[in-house]
Amino acid sequence: MKTVSIRKEDTQQGGPHAPDWLLVDAEGQSLGRVASQVARLLRGKHKPIFTPHVDTGDFVVIVNAAQVKLTGNKLRDKQYYRHTGYPGGLKAIWAERLLEQKPTELVRLAIKRMLPRNALNRRIIHTKLKIYPGPAHPHQAQQPRPYKLPY
Repeated sequence: MKTVSIRKEDTQQGGPHAPDWLLVDAEGQSLGRVASQVARLLRGKHKPIFTPHVDTGDFVVIVNAAQVKLTGNKLRDKQYYRHTGYPGGLKAIWAERLLEQKPTELVRLAIKRMLPRNALNRRIIHTKLKIYPGPAHPHQAQQPRPYKLPY
């Protein structure tokens, strides 16, 4: 049996392996478990046509990102760092404050850091991942089907 390598043209809209739209409810779910499953869906690793150098993943809409939970003392102890690019420009923010101010950013960072660092996955994060803090989202026209997380 030959190994089939999917081309980029096969994964376009209307093609035989077009991406689906999935709706993930993050309410009451652990941040790491949600992030690992969504990263898997974005890469397309759940499909038999997975090809590492081609975007074979699905579109993922995450709702209720503000109700995601962190286990243990992570809410108080975990810090997220960024650098401004200037000398002495290291900035830090506690997870609790980030969850209050930008809950979508907390979930996006967790997912982004579970993907390989390359151009394909930067494009996946910006185009295929949609995160909303509440239950409402503007993607009803795409008819996203609910996806139950296995955990």
